This record gives sequence, C-alpha cells and structure tokens, in this order.
Amino acid sequence: MKWSQTIIPTLRQPPKDAEATSHKLMLRAGLIRQLSSGVYNYLPLGWRVLRKVIELIRDEMDRAGAVELFMPSLQPSEIWKQTGRYESLADDKFSFKNRVAQEYVLAPTHEECITSLMAETVNSYRQLPITAYQIQTKFRDEARPRFGVIRSKEFIMKDAYSFDADEAGLDKSYEIMYRTYERIFTRAGLQFEIVQADPGLMGGNFSHEFMLLADFGEDIVAKCSSCPYRASRDIAAYRFENSKNLAPAADAKVPRPEKFDTPNLKTIEEISTAFKVKPAEMIKSLIYVIDGGEPVMALLRGDHEANEAKIRRLSGAATIRLATSQEIEKATGAPVGYVGPVGVPGKKLKILSDSAIMQLTSGVTGANESDRHLRNVVPGRDFSPHAVGDLRYAVEGDRCPACENGRLHFVRAMEIGHVFKLGIRYSKPLKANFLSREGREQPFIMGCYGIGVNRILAGAIEQNHDENGIIWPESIAPFHVELLTVNHANAESRKAADEIYEKLNSAGVETLYDDRDERAGVKFNDADLIGVPVQVVVGEKNLKANKIELKNRLSGEKQLIEPKNIFSALKRPNIFP
Repeated sequence: MKWSQTIIPTLRQPPKDAEATSHKLMLRAGLIRQLSSGVYNYLPLGWRVLRKVIELIRDEMDRAGAVELFMPSLQPSEIWKQTGRYESLADDKFSFKNRVAQEYVLAPTHEECITSLMAETVNSYRQLPITAYQIQTKFRDEARPRFGVIRSKEFIMKDAYSFDADEAGLDKSYEIMYRTYERIFTRAGLQFEIVQADPGLMGGNFSHEFMLLADFGEDIVAKCSSCPYRASRDIAAYRFENSKNLAPAADAKVPRPEKFDTPNLKTIEEISTAFKVKPAEMIKSLIYVIDGGEPVMALLRGDHEANEAKIRRLSGAATIRLATSQEIEKATGAPVGYVGPVGVPGKKLKILSDSAIMQLTSGVTGANESDRHLRNVVPGRDFSPHAVGDLRYAVEGDRCPACENGRLHFVRAMEIGHVFKLGIRYSKPLKANFLSREGREQPFIMGCYGIGVNRILAGAIEQNHDENGIIWPESIAPFHVELLTVNHANAESRKAADEIYEKLNSAGVETLYDDRDERAGVKFNDADLIGVPVQVVVGEKNLKANKIELKNRLSGEKQLIEPKNIFSALKRPNIFP
C-alpha cells in the first residue's frame, strides 16, 4: 500500500478531551476518528489491525472446534423480556418500535438469540456438545463513553456459546475456551492476568475475566502481596479478622436504644460531623429491590462501601437495584436517610447484614421516623438479620482470603475477555430443551465466552508504546514493513525504493510505502508514530555505498545492508507468509 493512495491523517497533538494513551495515539496515528460520542470511524490503518485481530481470533476458535455463524443485531424485545434482562438493562439498551409498533432491541449481546436458535435446531443429546461463535457489532447506550474505543456505544465483539448435556460437559467446554483465550491473547502480544469475576447481568455463578493492567482501565483488580490470589473488585473477598460470635449476647452496660433528633441530617457524614460519631460506629441501611419486586435491607458500617454483587449473591436474587424513594418509604415507613433495622417487621422486609455489623458493641442508625435516629443499637439484641455475610467491597490492606500473611492491594485494569458458566440461566426461561440419553426433555447447560475485539487494539497500544508513538506486536501490526525515502524528489532514491516495494509485494510482505514528497523529519516521525515493526529507509547518501537502512521499531536498532540482502535481513516470525 502506498501512503499517497490511502488515508492516514496523522496529528502532532491529540484533542484535549483524549485521556487514555491508546485513545491519544489512535487519533494521532490516524487509526480512528470520532463521529459522535462513543461512536468511531475506523480508518484504513485501524481497520487493518482489527482485521488482523479478528483473523487471529477466528483461527484459534476454529482450532478449538467452535463453529462460526452470524446472528442479527436487531432482535424482538419479547425474548429479552422472557429472560428478565429487558428490565435489567434499563437505560443501557437501545430499543425502539417500528412502524407497526413492534419493539426491537439493538443487541448488546446475543444469549437470547443463540438460545432461541439452538432450541429450534438441536433436539437430541447426540448433537451435543456444540460451541458456536460470531464476530460482530454490538450496541450499548453508555451513559459516559470514555477512553476512546475502550468504552463506547458501538463496539465489536467475539461472543461464543457452548451447549452441553450436563455439568461435566460444561466443565470441559469451559476449559477449552479458557485455554483458547490464553492462546489468543498471547499471540496478540498482550500481557494479561486471569481473575475470578462476578457474572453480573450475564447470570450464572462462575466466571473469569482476562485483564490487562492499564492506567486507564475501567476495572479494578485485587491482588495478594504473597500468593497468586487475583479477583475482580466486584467479588474480591477478604479474611475477616474478628472471630467473635456473629450474634453476641447483649452487653448489660449498653442502655436500650434511644431516639434523638436529627433535623435535615440524612447522610453518614452529616450525622458523624454533627454528633461526633465515627462512621465505623454507624449502621448504614440500604434498601434494594430484588428480582423486580421484593425489597430487602442491607446493613453495612458507615465507613464501608456496599457491594451490590455480594448483596445479590447473599439474597439469592438474579437481579438487584437500589429502591426508589417511594419504594423505600413504602417498605419502611420512613423517608430516605432515616431508615434502620430496629422495629422492621421480619415478614415485611428481609434484613441482610455485613459481618462487621455484628461485631459492633453498639451503633447509630435510622429510627424509621422522619428527622430522627437511634443510638445504643446493639446487633443481635435490638434486631436479628435473616442472613449475615460479606457485603462490602474489599479495601487496600485487607487480609487475603487465600493465604495467611498476604494483604490485598488494588490496580486498574481493562477487561479484554470474559468466560462464564451460565448453566440453565437462559435455556430454562426460553424453554430451550433437548432429549436426553434417558429420553427426558431437559434444558441445555450453557457457557458464554466473550472477547472485546476493539479493546485488544486499544490494549495492545496501552502496553506497547513509547514517547514517539505505537510499537505494534508483529502479529497484529497493520503492516510488517514501512518503506520510506529520505528525499522522494531524488530520482535514484525513488527508483531504488520502487524496486524494493515491488520485490516485497511480490514476496507477500505487507508493506506500507511512504511515497510522499515530505520532509524527512515528518516521515520519520510518522513512521515511529504508526509503529510498523520494521522501517526500511532509502537515502541518497547510503545508496552511493549501495546500502539501505533497516530500523527495528521496538529496539531502535539500525543496520545498513545491501538492497539485494533485504529478504535475508527480514527473515523473522510473522514477516513472510
């Protein structure tokens, strides 16, 4: 490809709103241009990299025995309502009605679609196991798109789905995809970590995320200082240091609960400041709605942050959301900011307590009356939760749950892949059944496996760059060689470069030929910026000695060779087909 015949609009400086390194360099190197918030054009260089990533993924998925298909992005809302995810996605989904008032969803993922398809086409255990995958565009109405293609409204994903007859089959399919992902990300030249994760809206009860450590990642990973424990912040556990009985007998020295006036004081900070109470001595009462209807109360210390994933798991719910102010008042009789566990009828509102709450000698909480709170509240004496467990986010310095001496610390990361054991989360509500060996109808046992294709591109840049620009791993580089002339107006240089270009093309070497009549400094800067692994420089001075220059973009190493020796000099992995 000749530079003069393509579109590579390089920039000296990125737009001011670009934060992530990958976003800045993708704009500067002419890989992308924004059309609107969270929506991007991929220019020729960016599209070439995406194609390389897609073909790499396809090669490994086919090698693993998966079969490729292609499903529609336009899906009837009915199948999303059957699984309960229509409501769960809420404002994150794009949905609309057509001219005959039929509602559609622009799919952010395809569990409902693939499960419906398999229900129609697979009816016997003899056809199992099977894993199907696709690579296509997805849509999500991100409230705050950021970091370029890392978090956008329109994105490309590889999603795969396994269908098995039993849990043992799912375990095998999951292991195959787990190992396939390791090969994909390794071949793409990425340094990644595999962490335990929360399935979230996808459902199921077991999953792993493949993470790149990155300053501008939108995820946080907990790592142990002493052992291999790694977990997403959403599920990171910690070793509870107090082994005191979870329902201690009432301390005779603590008087009965006493109401006190707190006019217009609702928050932990406001109460703490006004009454000199430590947040760690306050009981925070949060009301959630689970599975679309039932309210529950979650109790945490005032200095702890509620982890909705853990609350959902302890409640046994499939979905969870914070209650509205109207729902809070209906469940407790009190307005927001004055809710507490004392006096709440057990049959009316289930109470879930974090373990740390049950260790309080006494605490302060809402009195379930407007402008009033309670002091001297003793857990186990003045209220009894229905369930006790870990409901908070782990924090820096917490003890590791997997070893004796380790402490947790947290790092930013970017998710590039996620594997899930879904079980019957989708096959059961969609009535996707097959005939078992025993002749009984039973739902498929499913797994789901996703890769953010765009994120591989961004992640590769986050991990492979310097002050001059991108340094592409050879396996996904847009070209393997960039050929440039120091002075394209010089006839001898131009002739020599043209001949080299023809030879490289004939040999199947992917070559970008910078044939612009630009200053040498501009061409050298652009070459480093776009990051092609090998630069071949043709200049008048070296040609007089029958030499051309080769530069390794990664190491910066340069060497002079005779033009006739270019093929032997380029003999390296991924350069020649």
